Amino acid sequence: MNRTENILRRSKLTQEEIVYLLGLQGEEKTLLFEHSARIKEEAVGKRVYFRGLIEFSNICMKNCLYCGIRHDNAAINRYSLQEEEIFAAARFAFENNYGSLVLQSGEVETGNFTRQVEKVLRGINRITGGKLRITLSCGEQDKATYQRWHDCGAHRYLLRIESSNPALYEKLHPRDEFHRFRRRLDCLYSLQEIGYQVGTGVMIGLPFQTVEDLAGDLQFMQQFDIDMVGMGPYLEHAHTPLYAHRDQLLPREERFQLALKMIAVLRILMKDINIAATTAMQAIDKLGREKAIKVGANVIMPNITPGKYRDDYLLYQNKPCTDENAEDCKTCIEARIALADNEIAYGEWGDSAHFTKKGQGTRDKGRSGRSWQTA
Repeated sequence: MNRTENILRRSKLTQEEIVYLLGLQGEEKTLLFEHSARIKEEAVGKRVYFRGLIEFSNICMKNCLYCGIRHDNAAINRYSLQEEEIFAAARFAFENNYGSLVLQSGEVETGNFTRQVEKVLRGINRITGGKLRITLSCGEQDKATYQRWHDCGAHRYLLRIESSNPALYEKLHPRDEFHRFRRRLDCLYSLQEIGYQVGTGVMIGLPFQTVEDLAGDLQFMQQFDIDMVGMGPYLEHAHTPLYAHRDQLLPREERFQLALKMIAVLRILMKDINIAATTAMQAIDKLGREKAIKVGANVIMPNITPGKYRDDYLLYQNKPCTDENAEDCKTCIEARIALADNEIAYGEWGDSAHFTKKGQGTRDKGRSGRSWQTA
């Protein structure tokens, strides 16, 4: 038995072992992918859950150095969907048996924004009879806001940590009171305490990032006891400060392969969580999302944002599928999932099995487990 096979037989992995797995190439990498695929099939099956994605606003108060919709980027058209446009997209998801929605926006912390999201949540639940699970991804908010949205019917929340290394996090954000690692971490704990299914994620292949950083990210997700993850390769945007460091980037194909290995290792570490096959994977490889599903992902998010807005929600450049309508996107993804030898779990909420299995005592663990390094 070689080292790779020996490591893959273990139930717990050290950071050194995770780093080793993330560095695998050739036949050894194939062993990793075959093992993670078996774990996925045993733990969550070969079923892929749909999350209809509505990017309802690209207005953002933050200035994250990597992001194309950052506040100071004047080169994009800002938009915010009207309520009826959001409801029309939600009806499409409901009528096409998606089972679940994701409402995503830039980060805005105002009373008006909080009330608008509340109104949208109530409206979607009214229109669908509460039959759609709703995930929010609206950035950092205070705990009272998260509670209000949860009370209005939001079941899941995705807040990407971007990097669990505080030093690297600082290099990705302005050094001011609005972009603090500690605040992002506290928001994740608040979401967990309220009772959301909590999701996070990181960018893979960033400037200044090491393989040890990525191994630490996986350990962070495991220690935090996360329920769902959306992560993918870092893709640069010319109208961002981080673009100046593009000479330090790995080639895109290497970033893609590293992202696949991150998904595979995470599936091994956290067998029953939900893992998304992100659009960023497809931005590098035309079969990127299918490959992610094969090695461990079990969630995919068809974009159902009205087509005229899609080119304005560009976190990175060359985002795929912005010219498709919702029906085209659905048809395309159905074919892609079939190619990956998986099936779509139509009409199912697709709650994280990890979350479902946790008792309240486990779910409260975040209240006493705030030990992650912040300095």
